[in-house]
Amino acid sequence: MRLVVAKEPLTSILRWIQRLLLACAVSMAGYCGYVLMDTWSFQKAERRQLERLLADRHASQAGAHPLAAPAAMKAPLPVAAGGLIGSIEIPRLGLSAMVIEGTSGKILRRAAGHIRGTALPGQSGNVVISGHRDTFFRPLRNIRRNDIITLTTVLGQYRYRVVSTQVVSPYDVAVLDRSETEILTLVTCYPFYFVGAAPDRFIVRAERVA
Repeated sequence: MRLVVAKEPLTSILRWIQRLLLACAVSMAGYCGYVLMDTWSFQKAERRQLERLLADRHASQAGAHPLAAPAAMKAPLPVAAGGLIGSIEIPRLGLSAMVIEGTSGKILRRAAGHIRGTALPGQSGNVVISGHRDTFFRPLRNIRRNDIITLTTVLGQYRYRVVSTQVVSPYDVAVLDRSETEILTLVTCYPFYFVGAAPDRFIVRAERVA
């Protein structure tokens, strides 16, 4: 027995599938465009805020009496989730991003995130910053020992020299351990080009030099 399929219904079904796929493609493109624009706008706004805070601080210092003793550097204050920490730059890699307190999905989509409970720049201890491997921290795939990492906050600029890199399990929390000295730890997913949820974490460890 031979099965005969009417051409008209089949053509109609294919046409609807084509329209559905086109609508999905347009929606995905629109969402990607929204994410990119939102990230760009957020980075720009946070960078302007940091520049404004730094300018205010410099102005207040310039207005001090010339014979007055220089004020001691204030200790960094705790920052609320979503608050501005500062910026991170690795000149050789062209990496530049704003750093925000916290590591929620929204924060890491817009910026690099400072892991709560770890030291703040300028404090003795382990400053831990996380970022996505396919956005802000993608350049870390080319990082090398002795590369210089600069963190800029309203209290000053802190420079670190890379001393090591390693790949660890996502369950290895030893990278968050406290330190007696000022160190910086960068965390991102690994492998860098893995499709889907990456199985490991890439760790960069750096020591304060200035």
